[in-house]
Amino acid sequence: MELRLPAAGLTEPPVVPSRVRLIDLAWNALTEPPAHLGELGALEELRLDGNRLRALPDLSGLTRLRALHLDGNELTEVPSCPPSLETLFLYGNAITTLPDRLPGRLRHLAAGGNRLTGVPGALWKLDTLESLNLAENELTDVPAAIGGLTRLRMLDLGHNRLTTIPAELGDLPLTDYLYLSDNRFTRVPEALGRLDRLAYLNLTDNLLELLPDSIGSMAALVELRLYNNRLRELPETIGRLGRLRELHLRGNRLTGLPSGGLAGLGELRLLDLRDNLLGEVPAAIGLLSGLTHLDLRNNRLRTLPDTLAELPALEKLDLRWNKLDGEPDALRRLRERGCVILR
Repeated sequence: MELRLPAAGLTEPPVVPSRVRLIDLAWNALTEPPAHLGELGALEELRLDGNRLRALPDLSGLTRLRALHLDGNELTEVPSCPPSLETLFLYGNAITTLPDRLPGRLRHLAAGGNRLTGVPGALWKLDTLESLNLAENELTDVPAAIGGLTRLRMLDLGHNRLTTIPAELGDLPLTDYLYLSDNRFTRVPEALGRLDRLAYLNLTDNLLELLPDSIGSMAALVELRLYNNRLRELPETIGRLGRLRELHLRGNRLTGLPSGGLAGLGELRLLDLRDNLLGEVPAAIGLLSGLTHLDLRNNRLRTLPDTLAELPALEKLDLRWNKLDGEPDALRRLRERGCVILR
């Protein structure tokens, strides 16, 4: 049996049948949970996202409960949960601490957008965990014990106050994504290069000045975001990222690009170099045969290599806020082929 109600369809908690397996009361502006919630022994999934709940009763007796969705409420504490729970979503509440004991079968935990300054040591022992979101909190440290999350595929630590990346992060079996954006990192450990199955890496809005050579070992990367850092150069090894489709480098201090590195990025579709200090574009740019979008806005370019015209897939080239000398022949040839050029 299921209980589903449309968003904003309630003015007070409904009466819930005792045999119900799924309750979906999301987005109804509820200030109180359904009566006798903790006694619904058949319940397997509970969705209360987007309400105005400040507290929930003890749910530890719901031995069949597998998924609990509580995003976007006003909770200050995590309700007691049964050991059977596999999914716990708490994003966007006002929670200051996580419980010392967490369900031992937990596979997905989202506690971002709260007021956490730390997490209990028990979290790092959840070897069943596959996704973990702790973004938009006030965390200042991630311990080496994070290496104990031996099944973790997705990790979001963005928008915190972290200053170091533990080397043990490189031991995780991450595949889908790793968000480390908007922290206070000044360096990336060589160990991160061991994440050779990771598809998406976001290190934007930090204080990075250098990247380790080991980044070239992250062979599965499809998208790499590094904008708004302090990078002055890129390692040649970046050219070993043969599957990379998007490379975002906006808002750094790059004065040049590694010619050899560019040559290896045959799958690249988007290259964003806006707001850097580039004085030239290497001729090797012409080897990026799959490139469709190239953003060179606000650099120090006066000339362009003829090889730009050899980019067969280029659809858009943005050159605004440079001071090019005259009209390079490469631009004329690109226009004739239908490429949109902004300057």
